[in-house]
Amino acid sequence: MTAAVGRVAAALRKRALAARPGERLPSVRALTAAHGASPVTVSRALALLQEEGLIEARVGSGTFVAERPSEAAAPDLAWQHVALGAGPPSEDLVALVTEPAPGVLPLSSGYADASLQPTRALATAMARALRAPDAWARAPVAGLPELRAWFARRAGGADLQDVLLVGGGQAALRTAFQATARPGDAILMESPTYLGATAAARALGLTPVAVPCDGEGLRTDLLEEAFARSGAKVLYCQPAFSNPAGVSMSERRRAEVLDLARRNYAFIIEDDYAADLAYAGRTPPTLFSRSEGHVIYVRSLTKSVAPSMRVAALCARGPVMRQLRASRVLDDFFVARPLQAAALELVSSSAFPRHLARLQRALGERMGHLCGKVQERLHGVEILVAPEGGYSLWLRLPAGMDDVALAGRALRAGVAVSAGAPWYPTMPVPGHLRLSVAGAPVEVLDAGLERLAAVIRL
Repeated sequence: MTAAVGRVAAALRKRALAARPGERLPSVRALTAAHGASPVTVSRALALLQEEGLIEARVGSGTFVAERPSEAAAPDLAWQHVALGAGPPSEDLVALVTEPAPGVLPLSSGYADASLQPTRALATAMARALRAPDAWARAPVAGLPELRAWFARRAGGADLQDVLLVGGGQAALRTAFQATARPGDAILMESPTYLGATAAARALGLTPVAVPCDGEGLRTDLLEEAFARSGAKVLYCQPAFSNPAGVSMSERRRAEVLDLARRNYAFIIEDDYAADLAYAGRTPPTLFSRSEGHVIYVRSLTKSVAPSMRVAALCARGPVMRQLRASRVLDDFFVARPLQAAALELVSSSAFPRHLARLQRALGERMGHLCGKVQERLHGVEILVAPEGGYSLWLRLPAGMDDVALAGRALRAGVAVSAGAPWYPTMPVPGHLRLSVAGAPVEVLDAGLERLAAVIRL
């Protein structure tokens, strides 16, 4: 949904809620003039309200305010609180991936905004994919061979049989966790780390064990102790531009992590979410390329292409691949063939490397701008790492400032930021904040920081 559609929809929603059921709305032409918007924008806003049940279109008559269900007829659903017990384990994740309300500036987004998406190349790729005679046929369970081969080359040293396609990075993490651990098992995780990984682990009944990081990545002295104390056989990590901290694991630490995995007969789940998001265009070699079967590699197209390009790969060697396939099939059998075919068309085109170069340059410019403005406007706030890739900037707030309360006040002031607490797999370290450059062009970053600065000064 574009900002213009959101603006018009918000105005029409307010009007519909204030009107009587059955009242006729003005024509699209009249609404176009009243809101200074295009007919397409107005039509999309009306469609959104129709989906919400606020209005209804009557063929040949126009658009009318819909009848509202009687409050007296509403069923008593309080019994569900008893049946469901504890609340959902991933409310923070739901909040992270939910699109902000109209007027809220998105400084927490995990997805690239429309200006960074290869929209034209995507449209061309999808059109070609849909013209194929077998466009809607069943896809191979493991994925289209040509697309698997593309992911294999990027993992480093993978063969075709080592690659399994899944519906996005989040699904890949859940599949990897489910294939390598059982309910009640411990799983080692960087701290802080991607909150979606923690949510997936907990939903599967796993017990996250936090391993602190520093400027070189995972602290391997503490990792060795964590393996010994927990008995864990799985480690989840993001060696390149970790989310949220923005840290890349040093060469020394990479070698030590691989050695510890070998000595403990453990799997490393390597989340290479930012493989295409290095500002200088290159990331270090993957852990997978240096391992003899200990690494399960995860790479997605979503972050570098568009939110709805839900295509990712799991790369693994040995018997664990059978486990991954079995776990993956339980979810939805296979990734939709048109989406796989469109992804293949896109990554095989000459437009894709040009898109990546533009994306990396734009993200680097945004991050540089954001770092400068944070130092200039957010007095007392410390930048812990100046990232060289990815979306996230990790901040330390002034002593005693509650990050969760601050994020709530910021949202009420019209800017979405991420409190630090949910990004810790176990005991949160107080007073951290995550900002993102993914969904915010420079002018939005500036406006968002102004609002955030005002909230911090309160």
